[in-house]
Amino acid sequence: MRNSTLSSLLTQHVHSASVTAAWQAALSSSSEHELVETAASYGRWWHNTQTGDWILSGGAATLLHIAPGWYPSMENCFGQVLLDDINLMKNLLSSYPDTTKKNSIDFRCINEINGLRWLQMQALSATTYADDAHAPQATPCTTLLTGILLDITTAKHAEIREKLSFESTQHLVGTDTLQEAITNVIQLVCENLGWDWGGYWSMDSVPVAGTNVAHAHTTSSYLTCTCFWQNDHNESSTLSIFTQDSKSLQMIAGQGLIGQTWETGKAHWIDDVTNEPRFLRSSSAKAAKLKSGFMFPVFYDGDDGHRHSPGVLEFYSCLSRQSEAQLPILAVSIGTLIAQTALRHERQETIRRLAQIDELTGLANRGHFYHMLDLACEQAITHQRTFGLMFIDLDRFKPVNDAYGHEAGNVVLRQFSQRLQALATSECHVGRLGGDEFAILLSPQDSTSSLTNQLDTMARKALEAARLPFLFEQHEMTVSASIGISIFPENGSTSPELLSSADAAMYRIKKNGRNALSFFSDSTSNTLAEQQSDLAIQLTIERELHQALADGDQFYLEYQPIFDQTGHHLHAVEALIRWRHPTRGIVPPDVFIPLAEKSHLIIHIGRWVMQQACHDLAQLHKAGLYPLQVHVNMAAPEFASEKLTEHIMSLIASSGIAPADLCLELTESMLMQQPDTVIPIMHALRKLGIGISLDDFGMGYSSLSLLKNLPISSMKIDRSFVHGLPHQEEDCAIAHTIIELGRKLHLGVIAEGVETIEQLDFLRQHGYAQLQGYVLSRPIPITTLIALFAYH
Repeated sequence: MRNSTLSSLLTQHVHSASVTAAWQAALSSSSEHELVETAASYGRWWHNTQTGDWILSGGAATLLHIAPGWYPSMENCFGQVLLDDINLMKNLLSSYPDTTKKNSIDFRCINEINGLRWLQMQALSATTYADDAHAPQATPCTTLLTGILLDITTAKHAEIREKLSFESTQHLVGTDTLQEAITNVIQLVCENLGWDWGGYWSMDSVPVAGTNVAHAHTTSSYLTCTCFWQNDHNESSTLSIFTQDSKSLQMIAGQGLIGQTWETGKAHWIDDVTNEPRFLRSSSAKAAKLKSGFMFPVFYDGDDGHRHSPGVLEFYSCLSRQSEAQLPILAVSIGTLIAQTALRHERQETIRRLAQIDELTGLANRGHFYHMLDLACEQAITHQRTFGLMFIDLDRFKPVNDAYGHEAGNVVLRQFSQRLQALATSECHVGRLGGDEFAILLSPQDSTSSLTNQLDTMARKALEAARLPFLFEQHEMTVSASIGISIFPENGSTSPELLSSADAAMYRIKKNGRNALSFFSDSTSNTLAEQQSDLAIQLTIERELHQALADGDQFYLEYQPIFDQTGHHLHAVEALIRWRHPTRGIVPPDVFIPLAEKSHLIIHIGRWVMQQACHDLAQLHKAGLYPLQVHVNMAAPEFASEKLTEHIMSLIASSGIAPADLCLELTESMLMQQPDTVIPIMHALRKLGIGISLDDFGMGYSSLSLLKNLPISSMKIDRSFVHGLPHQEEDCAIAHTIIELGRKLHLGVIAEGVETIEQLDFLRQHGYAQLQGYVLSRPIPITTLIALFAYH
């Protein structure tokens, strides 16, 4: 509009001569310095508070995307300013020059070319003009405000980036899920950059409850909209149509623009979503009056060195926005922030799992289960409720490990855990307390059935779950379970009390045959006392074993002779440890050896036996018992030592015996438990000339294909097969087969546990097996051995 035309309009609306003169001066100066204003991204404005008139300089008009000059009202020149910000501008104009308030405000201006921009209005001065007494109609005093507009978009975007970074970090700390954090960031982007709808698509999404978070699909091969935010400030908004369509849609990688963005990692700008053939929600976008859109990938480089693509962000506007809008410029920053948030949540989840979840079974680990049990006690006290605790211990689990190895045991633990999880309801918490021990916390809300009945039902299902066969490499393995049950508060009001009661009830089942359940009762408390007494005895014996090793004179060896096939000539002796306690007397090996194995004292005891046996064998040789071999039993922890070969050769050298004079006895179960560790050590020992005998042959599960490749020199027929000779047909067949197998493989065969003349005669008839047992000789001290068998 020309200044002359503006001047005539001014004269019609302004009667005060002084105001008119000032207004004319403002109008004249509004066209000055336009080049400077444009270059500096600022402009000037004048406002008549009495009439509501405005004058904008060329720079100010450019910032507002209108023509410079005079405007009769705020609505005429600030039509592209968001309505929420118009009120802020009015407050500034009405309160100026109130020194208690700021003389500037930041506001948002949105248009289809530049999208959302940030401007700042500053009020610089206010001049009040007196009434014109000569005017036909006297006007009141009029205030003329002057000020400037500044383009602060660049600074605001920098501030927004910082805000996004700060608030995303806050969301990471203050929200429980990644979806909730991303939803907040989407809202932040929409509100600060002027977009009406934003969403996040992800693969392998997790369901999250909440108003603004869609439930994810359970199939991991689809992209689904897991987070969104829509501008609901306008009551007539139809964005919910587009939201519902987005929530129900599923896309595979490469399908539609979202799928292509996720697959290729490239952003896409959409000028018109309703006419874009690759956009799969055109109909709902048209109904929601959406026009422009922009989508870009979220990705990060993981700890594994590979690029991960957790999802795609998309934003839409009801305006025909241009691709020069600010969102594409900030997309990399926003995507990086989301990716960092995703990565942090991923690491948080890893840390949580490590802290709370048992890695092998996926159940709550001991620490986390105890924490849940503590919370259950607190809530039960507060709300006067009751709950039950089941303590589950698998029966016959160790033989599975011994027979098939730890991997088979792990299969049993994992499968049993899955079966317990399948039994659990929303009222249950299942945990693995360690080894083959499990627990179930049941806090029922349904009062129609008694707690005891519910516990009994679930425990019986758990027993059945344990009895079902477990499959490992086409082998069926069977175990069972013993279950003890305690109830809050009858059997305890704290976690330790409830666990102790449930454990005592379980221990009673173990004592009475296993494979059953038991509720804690008064009689169980007696069992608990017995259990605690047994444990106290075990701890005492363990302490005394330490002392015996330190003293060095409480242990001694006895030797059981091994005879040739005739039973007349001494071939070897087996070293057997004995413990002469200063107050208890002779402690049986079956009492202290299992305790030594549990406490790892067996390694120290085994070294003592090896050293003493080598020393005694040298004495036997000097006494004339030559050639004579000594057999020494080896424990699994002792044999797995990396320094075993070095240690044995050192003992052989210091004793003056030959390597072939020593034979180490290993059980089949020990061999099968750690074959990768044990077999290489066996090869190394055999190369040095040391004998190795496979003890208890036939009781384990070693295969013949493994046996033919084992570096052994002999094997022992287990006493359980010798016991039935010669009357049990099956035992006769097994013994005969083992003897023939040893002969064909050029291995020595030793029949142990020969206790009757009938057994001795049967074995003599087969003429190959060496003989060991009470019918020929009991274990005897070295002095007796020399006296009976030395050649004088």
